[in-house]
Amino acid sequence: MTTRPIRIAPSILSADFSRLGEEITAIDAGGADYIHVDVMDGHFVPNISFGPLVMASVRKFTAKPFDVHLMIAPVDPYIAAFAKAGADIITVHAEAGPHLHRTLQAIRAEGRKAGVALNPATPVSALENVIGDIDLLLVMSVNPGFGGQSFIPQSLSKIRQAAALIGSRPIDLEVDGGITSDNARDVAAAGANVFVAGSSVYGGNDAATYAPRIAAIRNAASTRLA
Repeated sequence: MTTRPIRIAPSILSADFSRLGEEITAIDAGGADYIHVDVMDGHFVPNISFGPLVMASVRKFTAKPFDVHLMIAPVDPYIAAFAKAGADIITVHAEAGPHLHRTLQAIRAEGRKAGVALNPATPVSALENVIGDIDLLLVMSVNPGFGGQSFIPQSLSKIRQAAALIGSRPIDLEVDGGITSDNARDVAAAGANVFVAGSSVYGGNDAATYAPRIAAIRNAASTRLA
């Protein structure tokens, strides 16, 4: 169980891209803590989303932190571009390159917080030697590439392992994939404090529903912490 503040990070991957700026404004007003930006390259994951130019164009719609999840390989050549485009947190995959420590150094050199994501098949032990160099650990609870997938139940055990590795370090533990108000309580109990939610917030793309959906996830996660 985490003692760090609960944060909800709606993923704009599920937003209506034809009015992306408005969709970001809506989740900001609805209580989002972070704006989760999923970047996919069609190579590291089997889908393509958008690049730094699109992200830069919508940065002006909110002052909330941009939590940028780079599902791309190679990743190092693009770190500076996403930092310039307005990323506050840049998360890379442990599986995306051979020199993770160097990549984390590159993110820090841009003055951004550094995160590392782990795919479902990647053990938490892969981060033992860099845990002191990160600000955020992201456990993927689905295989990355597409929104709307169901939470992998075995992820709860992995979240507990990640929380144990983090210990008392000031590192956020984020979970991405299939997060809903139905499972947020168990995910928080396992140790997570940042919840990425795509279709469970943006489903139907009706801005009037965003605030209650964000609140439902937050309340579910917070119930276990009370």
